[in-house]
Amino acid sequence: MPYQTRDDLPESVRHVLPEHAQDIFKSAFNNAIKEYKDPNKRRDNSTPEQIAFRVAWSAVEKAYYKDENGKWHQK
Repeated sequence: MPYQTRDDLPESVRHVLPEHAQDIFKSAFNNAIKEYKDPNKRRDNSTPEQIAFRVAWSAVEKAYYKDENGKWHQK
């Protein structure tokens, strides 16, 4: 289930990430969901959605970091 807009993202993403980080998350998630629909491209029994969430969070963490208070900041 690709996300069309930021408003489509889960609340757990929208409420913690700045808008730019939400865009990164959405783009990475959408690309990964397409990439991993093919079961031959998956290394384990994870669903495409599970993999896409891991990929999306990893993409966010390349550009943002979470401070000791749990707030995300651009690197």
